[in-house]
Amino acid sequence: MSDPGWISILPPLLAIGLAIATRQVYLSLAGGIWLGWSILHGWNFASGLAETIESAVRVLASPGDAKVIMFTLVMGALIATLGSSGGVAGFVAWLERNRWVTNGRRAQFLAWATGVVIFIESNITVLVAGSVSRPLFDRFRVSREKLAYLIDSTSAPICILIPLNAWGAYNLRLLADEGMGDSAAWILLLKSIPFNFYAFAAVILALAVAALRLDWGPMKRAEARAAGGEVLRPGATPMMDEGVLGGDGDPSIRPRAANMVAPVVALVVLMPAGLWVTGDGNLTAGDGSTAVLWASLGALAVAWAMLLAQRACSVDKLVRTALKGAGGLVPLALILVLALALKEVAGELGTGAYVAGVAEGTLPPAAFLPLVFLVSSAVAFSIGSSWGTFAIMIPIAVPVAGLMELAPAPFLAAALSGGIFGDHCSPVSDTTIVSSMASATDHVDHVRTQLPYALAGGAVAAACFALTGAFL
Repeated sequence: MSDPGWISILPPLLAIGLAIATRQVYLSLAGGIWLGWSILHGWNFASGLAETIESAVRVLASPGDAKVIMFTLVMGALIATLGSSGGVAGFVAWLERNRWVTNGRRAQFLAWATGVVIFIESNITVLVAGSVSRPLFDRFRVSREKLAYLIDSTSAPICILIPLNAWGAYNLRLLADEGMGDSAAWILLLKSIPFNFYAFAAVILALAVAALRLDWGPMKRAEARAAGGEVLRPGATPMMDEGVLGGDGDPSIRPRAANMVAPVVALVVLMPAGLWVTGDGNLTAGDGSTAVLWASLGALAVAWAMLLAQRACSVDKLVRTALKGAGGLVPLALILVLALALKEVAGELGTGAYVAGVAEGTLPPAAFLPLVFLVSSAVAFSIGSSWGTFAIMIPIAVPVAGLMELAPAPFLAAALSGGIFGDHCSPVSDTTIVSSMASATDHVDHVRTQLPYALAGGAVAAACFALTGAFL
């Protein structure tokens, strides 16, 4: 639309409204896409539906977008393979033999450090940290709610702060589709990292909780119960999905720490290596979507090679495990397709340009910057998806900053930070649910004990964004 008006904000508003009413991210994103294309086709909903389907096809036809979607499925295969390989059990046994963890405080440090070191994918982070630390938390009478909080606070926040992963590739695709090249998108994403105040607050607060035992509210009661020998609250229903996200591994495979460590190391090393190769020696010029796909395939290949060399699995069993894991992450791949399609129609409607025109001259940066953070938080809390939130908010926040002639990095950070904060608080967030599963704790108990810490971090972030806006 050459002259965007208030109608241009209807698709994202519909997506947000449907998310609040239904808590279904798929229906919400699809509804917003349909409405957007219907508007562009003169309010013809039949033509809008046809174009909605075509927009999804265009996402799949884009090499960069298709690579990120493939990466998501490969990561599901890798998660399932690691869960059945005996690597987690072997790593725990290695820690016990070397007496690295001898008390509850060290167990908490282990959970926090594992979440920081494994920054490639949020579900991998919670899977590994939860599986490794859970037996030690139980042994030293630290609550499973504390474990769920620590791994949840060092999954998405770390993934967004160290963007050499799927999170970085996804956001680079969103930024590249705003009209900037790969190099410019990388530079903007890197510049936004120092302003990602909630992610920093969440990681630092989690470390303080582990080091100083800053227990308050429901967490304090959970810790007192665990100290008395009760692993779970009476009547609690622990969440644990052994099918896709791990468990104790295949009993027919001898536990070996290397079965977990080697693929994870390969994943971490191959990602920057892929950026270096595709960027002809320049990391910031590398192709993020290609690099993450290479890294995930390389890690899966390492895991398969080790299990075949050990004669622990047949090729048929490895394929079946991988397909089961890939199937477990199909919902995330679908979110990605819909999110990219919604971003396209919002660009065609000129939603960002309209919001910028309304805000310019009427809303000072000191107010607008924290407003972006709060709106992103509300969207993420409603739909339980930080990625879906990024797709809605980045095409609005970044163009607004550009048209107001303000530095775009703080606005990008506010959108990203709000998405993480809202997702961290949301009981329907996939990361929150997986954290409960990996910790084998009651999901409601995890949400209740984590919320006070998340709100504290959110308040700090909102104040920092307001202060930053005052100096723009």
